[in-house]
Amino acid sequence: MNIIIVGLGKMGGNIAKKLLKDNHNIIGFDSDKNQCNNIKKYGAKIIDSLEDINSLDLSPKIVWMMLPAGKITQKTFTKLLSILSPEDIIIDGGNSNYKLTRERFSEAKIRNIHFVDCGTSGGIWGLKNGYCLTIGGEKNIYEKLRPIFNSLTPKNSNGNLYVGKSGSGHYVKMIHNGIEYGMMQAIAEGIELLKTKSEYKLDISEIVDNWKEGSVIKSWLIDLISDELNNDKNLDNFSSNVDDSGEGRWTIEESIELGVPTPVITAALFARFRSRQANPISSKVLSAMRKGFGGHEVKNG
Repeated sequence: MNIIIVGLGKMGGNIAKKLLKDNHNIIGFDSDKNQCNNIKKYGAKIIDSLEDINSLDLSPKIVWMMLPAGKITQKTFTKLLSILSPEDIIIDGGNSNYKLTRERFSEAKIRNIHFVDCGTSGGIWGLKNGYCLTIGGEKNIYEKLRPIFNSLTPKNSNGNLYVGKSGSGHYVKMIHNGIEYGMMQAIAEGIELLKTKSEYKLDISEIVDNWKEGSVIKSWLIDLISDELNNDKNLDNFSSNVDDSGEGRWTIEESIELGVPTPVITAALFARFRSRQANPISSKVLSAMRKGFGGHEVKNG
């Protein structure tokens, strides 16, 4: 199939490479010409602007957006609506908020353009291992696109999954990422407990390596941190500042709307917030109150 990929960064570039390996034709666009040149080496055709999509002799045109959620995705979507023709298809493979996805679906539908949301999990390892996809939108359009999805997913799994109407693909990916926050935080806290128990002089890298086989907590996350610990026992090359890209926040907002408690995911997100604070005033307030009511010793900042 012919697929136009907008956004050729790590994820978009790897998706392009994987599709090219399976003999799809890729037309790529990215504002970063280095990314374009990188994908061109693998056999993709490169266009210089979104407007060049008009000159492509394709019907329908299939455009896969692989862009960060937010303004850039909205700007690109709006531009595509002015370029594409009825029956063309837009796939959003990024981590857009599912509520915005539903709005975009309705806006595209007015122009008889099809809009599909595709939750894409697999990170930079997707090129090698395949991607786990959760797809929302019109079922008949999903069926038309199945050769694309089948090329991207692991051969021995059902990573190619149609989950329901518009927004559902991004909703499932949002919850997936919320779960990921909780799992990552639990592993991190457990390793910190091991490291802090100095009397045992535990070899953390050996212990985590041991957990990779036969353990109840065996997982890809354990595999990944084991690899890093084997390279750098104290993770000196990493900062303790942990960012978040939005999906955890949206998951917690959803839990509030639905009245479903998510204490683990919420605590994991708040731990990331705290990791970015240097000497936070809230802790100073706690120290001041302890001194005030109990005369407790206070360390100077």
